[in-house]
Amino acid sequence: MITIAIIEDEPAVRKEISYLIQQETDTVLSGWADNVRSAQKLIEEKRPDVILLDIQLRDGTAFDLLKELNPIPQNIIFITAYNHFAIKAIKYGALDYLLKPIDQTELKEALERFRRRRENNPQWMQQLSLTQESIEAEELPENIVLNSLNNMRIVRVQDIIYCKGDGPYTFFFLNNGTKELISKPLKYYEDLLPAPYFLRTHQSYLVNRQYVTGVSRSEYIVLKNSEEIPISIRRKSSILALLLSEK
Repeated sequence: MITIAIIEDEPAVRKEISYLIQQETDTVLSGWADNVRSAQKLIEEKRPDVILLDIQLRDGTAFDLLKELNPIPQNIIFITAYNHFAIKAIKYGALDYLLKPIDQTELKEALERFRRRRENNPQWMQQLSLTQESIEAEELPENIVLNSLNNMRIVRVQDIIYCKGDGPYTFFFLNNGTKELISKPLKYYEDLLPAPYFLRTHQSYLVNRQYVTGVSRSEYIVLKNSEEIPISIRRKSSILALLLSEK
């Protein structure tokens, strides 16, 4: 059985999650807490397999709690109300999260991901740190975590030359000549890599503007490495107007 602890200060949300846990065939609730101190005690005593952790608690944040735990557990699924910026920060760190109100299908998927990845993650602390710094500074971080099919990498945003979408996948082309295949669609990263720093030139391409050197025949963006990225007809006028206004 998978034991689950709920760290959440909203009674209605706790009740909702408790009910959903009961619907699973291999999960059991080991306890709940609504503040940092009681959560610390619960986690240290029960050692749950999975911790569903709200980012904002009554007396602090999830990161205040994690500072009190040694070692910091890797089996965390964050819970958050809809906050566009907080969600972006979590995605930058590639951390698992559930959005309130909790959806049963999404909870099932999060638990399934936990079942598949019970091994130790050496980059966990970097992922947490990246997310925490982003939330506390209220700005997007310099780095992003890329979960490829074979590994996990933390790369600097400025090292991304462009992204190419291929259905449910995205290729990241980096300035060291390597590329990473990520199992998320390009739209996911269009939200994380914001304009005007990145340009969606085409339904399949998202380009880092710092690598753009010009435009060819009004149909392609030319990059520093001489690659040409297509400009879609629908986006041509707005992209050309933006780039030409800088000249």
